[in-house]
Amino acid sequence: MGPEARAAIASAVVGRDRELTLVLAAVAAGRDVLLEGPPGTSKSTMLRAITEHWGVPFVLVEGNAELTPARLVGHHNPARVLQEDYSADNFVPGPLVEAMREGGFLYIEELNRAPEDTLNVLLGAMAERAVTVPRVGTMKAESTFRVLASMNPFDNVGTARISDSVYDRWNRLAVGYQSAEEEADIVGRRTGSEDEDLIADGVALTRATRNHPELRRGSSVRGAIDLVAIAMELQKIDPAADRNRVVLDSALLALSARIGVDEASDATPEQVITEIWENHFFSAPGGQRRARTA
Repeated sequence: MGPEARAAIASAVVGRDRELTLVLAAVAAGRDVLLEGPPGTSKSTMLRAITEHWGVPFVLVEGNAELTPARLVGHHNPARVLQEDYSADNFVPGPLVEAMREGGFLYIEELNRAPEDTLNVLLGAMAERAVTVPRVGTMKAESTFRVLASMNPFDNVGTARISDSVYDRWNRLAVGYQSAEEEADIVGRRTGSEDEDLIADGVALTRATRNHPELRRGSSVRGAIDLVAIAMELQKIDPAADRNRVVLDSALLALSARIGVDEASDATPEQVITEIWENHFFSAPGGQRRARTA
């Protein structure tokens, strides 16, 4: 993997220079990678950029209690089994076998939500680069097959502790939030907005949710993307609307489901967002100057 190839892949990713280089080095070396960090931090974007450059499939799987070994590996078509009995022809490949056959990247989101027996099957495939299916045989992976996964270390609802034996199979990379400038670039690209003030407001309000004392969970950049997109449409619907109010309404809609209020707090998501909006426009230094109307 030379510098030209890295530059081509990096053109599809905002920032993440160090992280992209490390992931590229790991997958080019034939290794599997676990990305730990909050949602909305460009983890899947980096991996999609690599697979597109390599020309291999990107197979996305959501880790949850329903991701059984049969769902991961595949199953025999019940209707055809009744007519023909078990055979390789009526086997329906799951995402693991699909990625192995095609030499793609199997990406499991929220790995720590998957059942333990599913993880055991996955680890066996990672170690052997092959999986054995009863009545079908052993399927070996193509050379470009990789297993990648993500985990959110800040969310423990519905998750299980990952054992040391599981960690031992992965190369782990911690991925944090990007800078305000990079997030503004992402929002501009995703929304097509050229309103730098609106983008800056959306990013600032979203980032403020991540360290608010009454929140246990803040919003990812996806909240800023939706905030700006909604504000753009509200301004089209009513061009004479108060701009600051448009930002508030957009923030309430875009951020309220993405934040988590601490159990010890009596505040509602709407109250916290409104407080952040007030601090941004009216209480912070320069806030009165930045308060604008259409």
